Amino acid sequence: MDIGMLWLDDDKRRPFEEKVNRAADYYREKYGSLPELCLVNSSMLAEEKKKVGHIEVQPTKNVLPNHFWLGMRAS
Repeated sequence: MDIGMLWLDDDKRRPFEEKVNRAADYYREKYGSLPELCLVNSSMLAEEKKKVGHIEVQPTKNVLPNHFWLGMRAS
């Protein structure tokens, strides 16, 4: 993913899946389609990859904790 939307959610009471879904809902409202990919800081995800609904969530060191980088896979 080269281009995407960065979303911050540092609410400790909100579950991880809800954070991804809220960010995806906002992305859909703003850009008219649902994102395919969400990159998060490695510390936020115990597994190598995870699915939240249809969105693939991947850990990376390039995204700050509590941030969600959503977008489409690079073609």
